[in-house]
Amino acid sequence: MQLLENPIGVFDSGVGGLSVLRAMREQMPNESVIYFGDQGHVPYGPRSMEQIQKFSEGITHFLLEQNSKLIVVACNTASAAALKYLRGRFPEVPFVGMEPAVKPAAEITKTGKVGVLATPATFQGALYASVVERFGAGVEFFQHTCPGLVGQIEKGELESNATRAILEDALLPMLEKNIDTVVLGCTHYPFVIPLIERIVGRECSGDRPSSLGGETGQTSA
Repeated sequence: MQLLENPIGVFDSGVGGLSVLRAMREQMPNESVIYFGDQGHVPYGPRSMEQIQKFSEGITHFLLEQNSKLIVVACNTASAAALKYLRGRFPEVPFVGMEPAVKPAAEITKTGKVGVLATPATFQGALYASVVERFGAGVEFFQHTCPGLVGQIEKGELESNATRAILEDALLPMLEKNIDTVVLGCTHYPFVIPLIERIVGRECSGDRPSSLGGETGQTSA
């Protein structure tokens, strides 16, 4: 298989963006890719917007030095905090970012109640507020930041009691509110979908035991 010459640069705070990279590989097998996981600063979620912008700018410089033709911000937190900033700093570079899958969740919910799991920075960013305003009319969203979950996933503890406790703390109160759909607003979280599905069981509607929404790409002009 011959790879296309200039690579696509992809970055995340750690391993979370590998879920995005996997989808890219499936859809674009001929593209060469450079992946940067910023594990020296993970997690991004509790950090300030300014810190995340600084990290993202530095990584972008590195990826451009590797002749990246396009940069994928494969991190909801970095997209919320830095995507607009990066487009301003690098106007000649096309960026693709992540936004929580609020639109598909709003379309499939039957109860009109949706749970959203994401980091504090994602919830505080204008990007999340924008997608809720555009697509969430008539839907009630219940939010949780899942403190410590990214760290558990980075350690590979996808099935541990501590990881389950974090998810139960987030999801069980939402189930009591009659949610039937869960949005995973962080690229790390798909790694614990099996555990999430066991927690929500048949309480959530959908073709699978739960209706789980991941991320959607947002392209640049």
